[in-house]
Amino acid sequence: MPDFYKKIIQNNKDWVESMIKEDPEYFTRLAEGQKPPLLWIGCADSRVPANQIIGAQPGEVFVHRNIANMVIHSDMNMLSVLDYAVNVLKVEHVIVCGHYGCGGIKAAMGNDSIGLIDNWIRHIKNIYRLHKKELDVIDNEQERFDRFVELNVVEQVYDLAKTSIVQASWRQGQKLHLHGWAYGVGSGIIKDLNVNVSSEDQLDEVYQLNF
Repeated sequence: MPDFYKKIIQNNKDWVESMIKEDPEYFTRLAEGQKPPLLWIGCADSRVPANQIIGAQPGEVFVHRNIANMVIHSDMNMLSVLDYAVNVLKVEHVIVCGHYGCGGIKAAMGNDSIGLIDNWIRHIKNIYRLHKKELDVIDNEQERFDRFVELNVVEQVYDLAKTSIVQASWRQGQKLHLHGWAYGVGSGIIKDLNVNVSSEDQLDEVYQLNF
């Protein structure tokens, strides 16, 4: 067996032992169920672990991750996670967290074919097209890249608000707040993008659903 594989198995054993030493009932309580207040929709990038970034413990964050933290209306994986989080776990907050230096965003700024992922990247390119006027006037490539990361997050927050899952919860009087963040991999600091949606009234009328 490769050394890396052996190492992570041993790491698990060491972690369990340390947690039980600190709190003998730790895993017993976890096994009783979960009631997280937050759904995190983030990037699959290995440098952006949800719990560590916000100092949360197991059981405090329900997580969905994909390439470039996308909210795509036909993605049944994302929609299933969202539905469970909103309607079963009754989370009160959903955070879309992008990160500077995102490979998916970078790929969407170029024209190189990567393979199957090209089909996913196309959704990100659509965001660039929406904001092309703003992005194209940014001469500095790094600054344009960073701004694209931010604008992508903003659009994903509003795409969340457009889902029937979220709008139905609001119509039923459920408290549900959507937020957008960008994480600095090189600094560890979260940037609140000040995009916060808590009602269908914040959507263009064409997206507001009648139930």
